[in-house]
Amino acid sequence: MLTSSMEDYLEKIYELMKDKGYARVSDIASSLSVQPSSVTKMIQKLDEKKLVTYEKYRGIVLTPRGEQLGKLMKQRHKMLEEFLRILGVSEETIQNDVEGIEHHVSPSTMDALNNLVLFFHQNQECLDEFNEFCIELEELKQVDRDKK
Repeated sequence: MLTSSMEDYLEKIYELMKDKGYARVSDIASSLSVQPSSVTKMIQKLDEKKLVTYEKYRGIVLTPRGEQLGKLMKQRHKMLEEFLRILGVSEETIQNDVEGIEHHVSPSTMDALNNLVLFFHQNQECLDEFNEFCIELEELKQVDRDKK
């Protein structure tokens, strides 16, 4: 069982490894806005779970299972961003909300959301209708607010 924090670290290590080919404690600390000592403690926990290994001069490396989970976390994050973007949520709100949502959504709900995102991408006319509906609904809400 992984904690939300462990998931965040795996995702970040995965991103760093894809971008730079390696992940160092200082890189992780900087990108997650945490102290290096916190990173070291988490790396030890992830190492106990056989999700990372620390290699001198190479930094932190994901094990095959750690890489699989890191990739899954990254995909989940990107899919939630896309889902909220489709709904018309602002970019600033998306970033905050994804961090709150991603660790608390069941795999079956993630699958359903992913299917909906894929459906909207393959059926642009449905997305256009949804967006028109949202505009009309917002206009009605504004009329109600103006009446009060």
